[in-house]
Amino acid sequence: MARFVWKGKTRSGEAQRGVIAARSKEEAEVLLRQRQITVTSLREEGKEFSIPSIGGGVKEKDVAIFTRQFSVMIDAGLPLIQCLEILGSQQKNKNFANMINQTRADVESGATLSDSMRKHPKAFDQLRSE
Repeated sequence: MARFVWKGKTRSGEAQRGVIAARSKEEAEVLLRQRQITVTSLREEGKEFSIPSIGGGVKEKDVAIFTRQFSVMIDAGLPLIQCLEILGSQQKNKNFANMINQTRADVESGATLSDSMRKHPKAFDQLRSE
């Protein structure tokens, strides 16, 4: 089992950091999410920090903020389409905004959220699209 160094925020916005044992980076992220921690940085212990951009000009921080805001909006009872519309319009990164808006359009056309997010692997990794 590997050890992963992480940084994140609690639901109340408090910054947290620590080390967690897991079989993979994805499992570590799931374990932290179960503790209601939004991960902002996660790397295997002893390895160099990962590049802060996921690819296609989408930063991990932007995705983490999107994920947190999306979660809060859904928990508050806002409709899925409305959440995506609001977050897409507020996103300053045009590339990421286009991905969010395309996801919204796909969902409006009848696709599942999961299938729509899988079309944008540079922004929504497998963990977020399941």
